[in-house]
Amino acid sequence: MGSRASGVNRGGCRAVLFRVLVAAACGIVAFATIGSSTSAQQRREREPNSVYAARRAKLAAEVDAPIVLWGYTGREEYSEAAIFAQEENFYYLTGHNEEDAAVVIFPASKSATGGSAGSDGKSEILFLPPKDTAKEKWNGLRMSPTDPGIEARTGFASVQPISELIPTLQKIATTYPEIYTVLPYETEMGGYPHEKDEMDWLDKSVPGLKRADIREKIAALRQIKSPGELLFLKRAVELSDDAHLEAMKMMRPGLYEYQIAAKMVEVHLMGGSEAEGYSPIVGAGPNSTALHYDKLSRKIEDGDIVVLDVGAQYSGYSADITRTLPANGKFTPRQREIYEIVLGAQNAAIAAAKPGSQLCRAGKNSLFKIAYDYINTHGKDKQGRPLGQYFIHGLSHHIGLNVHDVGDSCRPLEPGMVFTIEPGIYIPDENLGVRIEDDAVVTETGIKLLSEKLPRNPDEIEKIMAEAAKKRAEGKKGDD
Repeated sequence: MGSRASGVNRGGCRAVLFRVLVAAACGIVAFATIGSSTSAQQRREREPNSVYAARRAKLAAEVDAPIVLWGYTGREEYSEAAIFAQEENFYYLTGHNEEDAAVVIFPASKSATGGSAGSDGKSEILFLPPKDTAKEKWNGLRMSPTDPGIEARTGFASVQPISELIPTLQKIATTYPEIYTVLPYETEMGGYPHEKDEMDWLDKSVPGLKRADIREKIAALRQIKSPGELLFLKRAVELSDDAHLEAMKMMRPGLYEYQIAAKMVEVHLMGGSEAEGYSPIVGAGPNSTALHYDKLSRKIEDGDIVVLDVGAQYSGYSADITRTLPANGKFTPRQREIYEIVLGAQNAAIAAAKPGSQLCRAGKNSLFKIAYDYINTHGKDKQGRPLGQYFIHGLSHHIGLNVHDVGDSCRPLEPGMVFTIEPGIYIPDENLGVRIEDDAVVTETGIKLLSEKLPRNPDEIEKIMAEAAKKRAEGKKGDD
């Protein structure tokens, strides 16, 4: 499910080997290997410049006016713990992960008023802040428009100082009646107030320049993942699987929720994750029924059920994995009953998922309806009522540069889309919440679970936990 709050150590040699294999397979570029002047604030591998250029070209072919986008400034958060990460749409089109940048993309065809590319013939321009050696002593090296070879490193034929953005927009205003950009809107996952701040700046800098929203067109592109994006997502899922396995092995009464979360985050970081995909959710007992619980303060008690929704981010791409465990290693009969209903609902949705299926709640191809109907026809609550009322969230969402990635949830599934399958039942009166969540990629004929190596079967989970408990007991005897 992932939180809305903000994406096993394999050893150094294996981590390096993975990166080499990724680079060989898809031409993935690691900032650290290109040269010191391209170091980004956040350690992150990226796709080749040609991939980002192709995305911009595809977008340019769909519009009749220039597209203007701004990256983050690095001042959106004032926390000392904040590490810069680029605005998602900007990063998706540029691969640029540093502050204070902007881009102008001219339409591929002439507009209704006869305009085409920029007055200098450029089809796109990347704007970067000037070199600031004093600031770099504190924050490290940054790319600047005057760096030798900056065009080749960024993949833009024209890289100009950010101070040239206003003159460029003023020229655009004399040729085009409007521009495309990401217009502000206030929703839970929106870029607000960043987007509104940019529009206010535009009103002052180039008064009267009309705007149309490009958000949906970018979102539609982002729903189909490239080979490089799939590799990043697979790696994020692998790290998440490893962390959940470690949690299964260490889970026991007496630990605190935050201790389980800490171990899982450690596994992510030791495996190369640059950040969490979202705030870890570890909810024991009554906390298992809170969907985005993140206080993590409860001491885990014997008999508790524990929901663990924890996912790694890798190179900007977020996994989203949930498992539900018995605190003492053995499901009670009621816990197992509810768990097996949730698992049955998930399996039913997995079996039905294929190109053409939909993630939204309505429609004849709705995977949600399949999972809901399964839950609502299996089992009862303590009052004898069907359990559908306790499945209180959607079944799925896309993942990518955001754990709740952009795009129309009712758009039929297509090969290359990556989404979650996460049915759940939450019964507060019984302090009993169960969610099972896996990540899947759509293939030509069905789907493939990226997280398939992580056990879902309750017998397998109990076996892993029992073996770990036995090893702990043997180790304790050896210490005595």
